[in-house]
Amino acid sequence: MESAPRSGCPINQAVEVLGDPWAMLVLRDIMFGNRRHFRELLTGSEEGIAPNILSSRLRRLTDAGLLTRADARRGQRAAYSLTEAGIQTLPVMAAFGTWGLAQRGGDRRLRVRAELLRDGGPELLARFMDDLRELHLGVPRPDPHARRAVDELRAAYESATRD
Repeated sequence: MESAPRSGCPINQAVEVLGDPWAMLVLRDIMFGNRRHFRELLTGSEEGIAPNILSSRLRRLTDAGLLTRADARRGQRAAYSLTEAGIQTLPVMAAFGTWGLAQRGGDRRLRVRAELLRDGGPELLARFMDDLRELHLGVPRPDPHARRAVDELRAAYESATRD
């Protein structure tokens, strides 16, 4: 198998980590679905990821510094959390979503979050990143009284799935 070219180029470095579709889907499911455990990621995958692929991508994302894996004690499941670097991929995910909205069709329920992020602009992205920092890093949100972007995205998705 041919490997990707390696260099100090930031684009090449980003593609090495984020260029794999399964890696992006795992990040998406952790960010948008708050799936933090292997079984949740496996059973909640709309694309039907295989266990060996999921295990490999979780290891790759952890090695790349986008996720951390909390060691599980006996009888507990290991939990994955986004790092700050993982949270910083949200604008990339939103940009991919905006491109997909313009260039591809698709099911309404699968488009609704991308539409909300596109329409909400930088303010919504910033609030969502603050929500993710609170959920994954334990960092309090700058404005604890501000609406949670996570709740807006979840409500929009749930509404689209009921229609």
